Amino acid sequence: MVRRLTAILIAFEFALWPHADAARVLASTSEAPVAELGVQAEPLVIVVNRSNPSDNLSSTELRNIFLGSRSHWTNGRRITLVMRDPGEPERRTILRDVCNMTEDQMKTHFLRGLFTGEILVSPKVLSTPLGVRRFIFNVPGAIGYLRLRDVDDSVKILRIDDVLPDDKHYRLRILNQVANE
Repeated sequence: MVRRLTAILIAFEFALWPHADAARVLASTSEAPVAELGVQAEPLVIVVNRSNPSDNLSSTELRNIFLGSRSHWTNGRRITLVMRDPGEPERRTILRDVCNMTEDQMKTHFLRGLFTGEILVSPKVLSTPLGVRRFIFNVPGAIGYLRLRDVDDSVKILRIDDVLPDDKHYRLRILNQVANE
């Protein structure tokens, strides 16, 4: 009974989230070179609490964490996923490049998983980079994402597939429109 009530409340919360603009998602996955599209790419880094034993995650492990399939770190601590508000460029990048989903698909995935019990906890949603950083600093099992410029010494940056954000092969990048001169 309590579980069903919780699922209904979570469904209600997801229903209140704004819908993603499908055209923007499709445009952001275009195969055209970034320079030709008039966009600038900025690294989006995956960050964890400084006490986290992990230094590197594979793309598959990262996807499993962000989709709720993996719920614990190697040291047994529960993973607490932190995401930005729907519609934020950082969140769109994670949905596109890590989850391979739209906002609506992500909502449906978590609703179904929470209802069936395959996913134990929905992501914590925060509206500012400072909020994400503070939350991760205070929660040992937390993982989230920030623009590289928003990172400080309070959190630890993870390598993704053994690659750091300053490497040209790093693939998590926020695409920002460049104003025409």
